Amino acid sequence: MSLTQAAPLLTPEEIAIRAGGQQQVPFLVLPQRASVFAEREIRLRQLAAGHPMRDFLIFMAEVVHAQHRALQDCPAVEVPDDAALESAARLGMPAVPATDWPRDPAWRAVFRSLLDSLVPRLAGSPALATVQALREVDDEWLDAQADLLLHNLMLGLELGPAPLIGAALQVYWTHLVLSTQAAGEKSRLAPFGRTDDATACPCCGSHPTASVSRVNATAGNYRYLHCSLCSTQWHMVRIKCSHCEGTKGIQYQSLEPVGAATAEGNRAVKHPVEAETCDECGHYLKIVHMERDAQVEPVADDLASVTLDLLVSEAGFQRHGVNLMLLFGEPDIPDDGGGG
Repeated sequence: MSLTQAAPLLTPEEIAIRAGGQQQVPFLVLPQRASVFAEREIRLRQLAAGHPMRDFLIFMAEVVHAQHRALQDCPAVEVPDDAALESAARLGMPAVPATDWPRDPAWRAVFRSLLDSLVPRLAGSPALATVQALREVDDEWLDAQADLLLHNLMLGLELGPAPLIGAALQVYWTHLVLSTQAAGEKSRLAPFGRTDDATACPCCGSHPTASVSRVNATAGNYRYLHCSLCSTQWHMVRIKCSHCEGTKGIQYQSLEPVGAATAEGNRAVKHPVEAETCDECGHYLKIVHMERDAQVEPVADDLASVTLDLLVSEAGFQRHGVNLMLLFGEPDIPDDGGGG
């Protein structure tokens, strides 16, 4: 396969912004408890059909199925009180930061419930042995692995179990965000809003997995970054790097067009997944287009388009997005303040 490169074109969003128009774009799209993992599972099974990575995508669909069940039965967890929410808003920080929030022990119960759900569904799968072995790990090891994942550190991280640990953390943080939102509404507070770091999730501070060009009655056709941990989506204008926030040297790379030529214009259908690359900082983030395929789902489509990652990486770009279901490459090393 090879890449095709599209020159950046102004969209109605950018035209309105450059013209000084006031667009009423919802900043946040919170996950829906009943559908966030259910829709991801459906998309994974759809993408698995005929895919070279079929077995992996089917396994991920089973994991996501277990995530959906776990999210429906999550116990009550501690959420930030009004004073903590007001402090976070004043400081421009996320209300439940992934790296600092004291995790409720309930997250470990979620992890073990995922394993229990998976075992009967993995008969004959090579992943069954890994899942069964993980049922015996102790809490100390599990929390240590979770800390590495949430801090985006590879040293000491066990890559085999990492997707399952990440899956439990996703369920817990999605539940935490939804519970915090519900508590805030009772107090007539808005728990989540804009933070100082526009490239990180406003709810938990995590990196995005990808961005999505949403098409619906309220959001029109605008880009949202999709959180890798809590599945919150937040608005960021297109043709802007999600890593350095620069607007120069933005290009779009994609795999060869898919589908047969159309009857009207004899043009191939554009691929629904592209990589937005930045010549200024050398990073990229994928974008999935609902206007090209209404069923796209950022996490699922990211997993199914690893070939695009490989080709863009070979071109010299570093991945900015994080997908807890599939870790590869070297994550960004946190700045220790020493420069370099």
